[in-house]
Amino acid sequence: MESDGVAGGLILTDGPWAGWSQWADPQPDTFLQAIGQGYLRSDAPGRAQVALATRSSHRNRNDSLHGGMIAAFADHAFFGGLWAMGHSDHLNGVTIDLTMQYLGAGMVGPILLADVELLRETGRMFFLRMLISQDGNAVAASTATIRKVSKPR
Repeated sequence: MESDGVAGGLILTDGPWAGWSQWADPQPDTFLQAIGQGYLRSDAPGRAQVALATRSSHRNRNDSLHGGMIAAFADHAFFGGLWAMGHSDHLNGVTIDLTMQYLGAGMVGPILLADVELLRETGRMFFLRMLISQDGNAVAASTATIRKVSKPR
């Protein structure tokens, strides 16, 4: 592994995630532990992918992925996507709004993959959208507005 110089993230150099950055939260015992280990990459300006291994604690009583967990992953993936795009200085920004459209049942086991797109950036905001899929099947779509970190006066 080698450092990518962004928020303590690491670029993995071997294994199934070679070429991806591993999400690293410097704060212990945060909600990120409930979501799980994420992997990030950007291969085009304004675009990123965020992946997450699903586990049994993500399921609902119907044995599919819990909708609230998918929404939490979406929020996480918007910030992870910004990080992968090089906007690490705004990781402490805040989500102003987040919409979800559930398109199909997610399953425990397959990787969740979020394709994140930066639609517009202004002085104070990022406007983003994503499609979340598993094994090529759409699970959910989402949009979000992220307020940037205020600059000190």
